[in-house]
Amino acid sequence: MEGEIYNFIKVWLSVFVCLSYCYTISKKVYKGLSRLLCVLPIVCLFLFLPLDLHSIHLGGTTAFFIAWLANFKLLLFAFGKGPLCSDPSISLGRFVALACLPIKIQQNTPSKPQNTSSKVNPFPLESQNGHSKENPPQKPIEKLKNPPMAHLNGQNKENPTSKKTQEGHISLLNYAVKGVLLAILACLYDYSDRMHPKVLLILYCFHIYFLLEFILAIVATLARVLLGMELEPQFNEPYLSTSLQDFWGKRWNLMVTNMLRITVYNPTRHALVTRGVNKKWAPLIAVFATFIVSGFMHELIFYYLGRVSPTWEVTWFFLLHGLCLVVELVLKTEVFTGGWRWPRLISGPLAIGFVFVTSFWLFFPPFLRFKADVRAFEEYALIVSDHMHPKVLLILYSFHIYFLLEFILAIVATLARVLLGMELEPQFNKPYLSTSLQDF
Repeated sequence: MEGEIYNFIKVWLSVFVCLSYCYTISKKVYKGLSRLLCVLPIVCLFLFLPLDLHSIHLGGTTAFFIAWLANFKLLLFAFGKGPLCSDPSISLGRFVALACLPIKIQQNTPSKPQNTSSKVNPFPLESQNGHSKENPPQKPIEKLKNPPMAHLNGQNKENPTSKKTQEGHISLLNYAVKGVLLAILACLYDYSDRMHPKVLLILYCFHIYFLLEFILAIVATLARVLLGMELEPQFNEPYLSTSLQDFWGKRWNLMVTNMLRITVYNPTRHALVTRGVNKKWAPLIAVFATFIVSGFMHELIFYYLGRVSPTWEVTWFFLLHGLCLVVELVLKTEVFTGGWRWPRLISGPLAIGFVFVTSFWLFFPPFLRFKADVRAFEEYALIVSDHMHPKVLLILYSFHIYFLLEFILAIVATLARVLLGMELEPQFNKPYLSTSLQDF
């Protein structure tokens, strides 16, 4: 494991040097073909760097961050688009963080007077590719109750301050509960030999979701503390999805969803419309193309994890979901034109059930074939108390006590709010950010 950690540090030092080079050429080389030629060697190097890592957690996370996210953002950067070009005065630290980490800065648009003549785009997704689009003058901005996709950045037009505080309490309790559930899952794996294989696959589904949520939350917290950036959530309770469109577009891994929208969906749709394809069908073809690219990228990540020849089951998983989503969109626009929808009690279980069944069929078999679960448990075993320095164990105990107290008090505050209608003040205020004993 020590050799893996050494390789991990070496890989990320290489990433920092490469992104510093890209930051430099942003000031020297104009966007377009010239910048693309300067960036392509870095893109190729980022495809090879994850091969130096072999662990599930360090290797898989690094592969996702640099071979997928960083490369897609660098290709956009070459043409003056994407998050790396959204702020010309961006610092090196922010540039590196935005390039290789799954983070997206919240767009906190300041409120404008009603009689202002400036044009504001109420659709956040239309300006995320680095270049804003002006609203047509014949369609003046109206006061919307629910702006499109506004729920993704946690903004509340009516009372943003109280809403942010309330969401902070909810988020804290949310992560605390998921932390407890993840610990319970780890205990249940001790009895995996007595479980039905399908039950074990269900546990793996929740394990992957909880693990991704925690990894992305940790990244977001570090970016907020070290760089002062407010970040949007990466998941939006995917188990509450009511359709495939809801699951893939608004709830699951929103950073990847946004990146694929900018790099694949928007250019494909624009190219099809430019070449005379019907505007009604161009978005559907672009959706399917997006799932094709997603399938190939997941296949690449699986190769980094297992180092075995691809069987293309993962690609077929995304092709199937892309096809089913296209069918769903056609039914919504062409058949159920009156706005009729299935009740949530029916559509929700159907959507989640479809995701589970197809995952058991196509997604998990290659995952289990290279024994990713066994290797992950072996990595967990390396960090148990028997292999830890006593001082490190004491540090973990300190965090354990803090998280446990925070979790208990969050439950008490939530019960008081629900049962008694009382708003309780927070009992902790990020003690790990203390600057002195007096502050602590």
